[in-house]
Amino acid sequence: MKKLFSLLMILGVMAMGFNAVAQDDTTDAGADTTQVVEDTYPEEPDYSDDMGADEAESFDQVIKSKFIEGDPTFMSPVLICLILGLAIAIERIISLNLATTNTSKLLSKVEDALESGGVEAAKEVTRNTRGPVASIFTQGLMRMSEGIEMVEKSVIAYGSVEMGRLERGLVWISLFISLAPMLGFMGTVIGMIGAFDSIQAAGDISPSLVAGGIKVALLTTVAGLIVAIILQLFYNYCVSKIDSIVNSMEDASISLVDLLVKHNLSK
Repeated sequence: MKKLFSLLMILGVMAMGFNAVAQDDTTDAGADTTQVVEDTYPEEPDYSDDMGADEAESFDQVIKSKFIEGDPTFMSPVLICLILGLAIAIERIISLNLATTNTSKLLSKVEDALESGGVEAAKEVTRNTRGPVASIFTQGLMRMSEGIEMVEKSVIAYGSVEMGRLERGLVWISLFISLAPMLGFMGTVIGMIGAFDSIQAAGDISPSLVAGGIKVALLTTVAGLIVAIILQLFYNYCVSKIDSIVNSMEDASISLVDLLVKHNLSK
């Protein structure tokens, strides 16, 4: 078997060598043919370099040039709004994803713990589980000795606290969504004032002077609107995620109360 593999390897190497030689011969023949064609026909002008130069300008280079054209004095505050808003939004998204809990699995564990070890075992399960749903369960189980009504009040009160924690930071994202277009409009208005001052100083309305000033002024508005759109998408995602977690909290709280009532009746 080893000899067969060795023979196959030798044949493969020889075949690759013959293939390489054949490719070299073909390349040489092609080169000769190309040389004849080049000698027969004049060389056409190559426009690919010009096209490549136009297409070589990348997206970040375009952004940098527009940022400079829009005057960094007015574009910088808009950029700061984008950076701070994205930082808060990313932090909120990570926190909300970590706060998501598989409520059905948690309820199953709590039910098993209640049947095997009672309330203390169930509290141990909820304390070792991450997320607002588990925290609400812990608070409800801690009031189990005071009756089901106290458990319901504790769950409702602590649910409001957890909902406030989930919504933390969203007010800042909303602030940057409103602030970025305002800063852009302010830059536009100031730029327009500068353009009219230039017209007044020149004593004549030059189309190039007016168009250039208006272009630079409107770039700040465009930047502010783009920042607001980006942050609005992140804000809506965070709001929808919070709504989903709150709905899970409410459903899980009702299921927990029903489970505790069932546990008390089975005693």
